[in-house]
Amino acid sequence: MISSANQPVELPPLTIGNVPIGFPVVQAALSGYSDLPMRVIARRHGASYSVCEVMLDQFLLSLTKRQRTRHFLDIADEEHPVGGQLMGAEPEQFSLGAMKLVEAGFDIIDVNFGCPVKKVLGRCRGGFHLSQPAVAIDILKRTRDIVPDHIPVTVKMRRGIDDSDEARQQFFQILDGAIDAGLAAATVHGRTVVQRYIGPSRWEFLKEVKTHVGDRLKILGSGDLFNAHDSLRMIEETGVDGVTVARGAIGNPWVFQQARELAETGKLPDAPTLHEQAAVMREHFSLCEKTYTVERAPLLMRKFCIKYSQSHPDYENVRLAFGRLRTREEFEIAMTLHYTEDGPGRHVPRELHGSQEE
Repeated sequence: MISSANQPVELPPLTIGNVPIGFPVVQAALSGYSDLPMRVIARRHGASYSVCEVMLDQFLLSLTKRQRTRHFLDIADEEHPVGGQLMGAEPEQFSLGAMKLVEAGFDIIDVNFGCPVKKVLGRCRGGFHLSQPAVAIDILKRTRDIVPDHIPVTVKMRRGIDDSDEARQQFFQILDGAIDAGLAAATVHGRTVVQRYIGPSRWEFLKEVKTHVGDRLKILGSGDLFNAHDSLRMIEETGVDGVTVARGAIGNPWVFQQARELAETGKLPDAPTLHEQAAVMREHFSLCEKTYTVERAPLLMRKFCIKYSQSHPDYENVRLAFGRLRTREEFEIAMTLHYTEDGPGRHVPRELHGSQEE
């Protein structure tokens, strides 16, 4: 196995449609997280592709250039290729929302049929569509028809609404419909919608999916990818074409470069030192100030700083220092207190990964 053999492994570069991605470990869409600053930081640390946080079709159609909302469609020159992810209920509105993402400059349009959040399901969006194949396939066809041919369309799915035979049949009906509609790839999460983030992700289902589609569709795996070893092991065990790291990438952009080095050398590199962590945190904070405003950045960075602190050996105390972050000055005080003296960092312990929307 990749995770224990200490041997280099050659992974075929990932291509989605006509878009070359490269190294097949990429950053997933993360609601409330994968904004421009997070995507740029991930790109600078080895992510070959990333997907923006999911946007509602209704929101996109009403989006203006106002200061508080313009950042949703911002794309940095250095982060291409980048995907725009869309979620909605009505097929016609959905396709119009997709065009908003095309106009913004996203290289790939991703349709979200995977979100398990109750308020989303209650409004017949996200994972709900897995229970209505006809509507789901209509959305995929309309989206593929309206998006220019040179821009790939992909879909994000869970393995079904639940573990019933009917849900399984609906999943594969939609998957086959995606192929017929001309989609380039599907990201498949190994949990059901009902399961949300409880219990293990079934990687064996991903192997079944890839066997089913063969070369007709690129499959990216998702679920329980918290470190470089996980990422390479999923590719090896399931045969998927690539993997999307979600919760494991929040506050841990190093995971992408670590996966590259693990594949190239068979050895996991050391965790970033405290000074290396501090440099990235300040870099992220500055990007946040530029993307939003100096006033809003500290509140938005609070959740990221808490995640970054998981790589610090004194995590519990460092986490508390960022818990009420309100100003850049308070951020620098915490940084001075915990990151002035250099020392070894740590790879984030698996038990610290909580549940975010992925």
